[in-house]
Amino acid sequence: MAGLSRKALAALIVVGMSVAAMTLWIGIPLGWLWIGSQLVDSSQPSMGPYMVVAVGIIASVVIDALLIARLNREYQRVTGSRGNVRVQLPWMKSMRGEREKPREMTVLDAIMVGTVALAALTMLLWFIFLAGSPLPNA
Repeated sequence: MAGLSRKALAALIVVGMSVAAMTLWIGIPLGWLWIGSQLVDSSQPSMGPYMVVAVGIIASVVIDALLIARLNREYQRVTGSRGNVRVQLPWMKSMRGEREKPREMTVLDAIMVGTVALAALTMLLWFIFLAGSPLPNA
């Protein structure tokens, strides 16, 4: 990656962190549920497929979290900083006009909060428009 500038490489790492974070919230659970559904042939499966799904989700989340942490360290190395960004949220501003040092937010913090919000919105939209009614004859 010698041909990429530092900014381009940092942006590429942020995209990778975002994809890994979305995989953490959506891809891993859906993927393991699909794998579990392929292991059964009846509507009353034994405990085995449930254990495969549970252990698979836990192992995949740990591996993905380690990947995100490694990407964050790489981002810090490429940018030469701790990865902090200045974010002044409206509800954290002083009402007295005093200048207090705002809490610093890392790029990883922003990515994780953003992807959790996006995953929650995706789940809400699925629930409203695609899930169908759980009630019989509704």
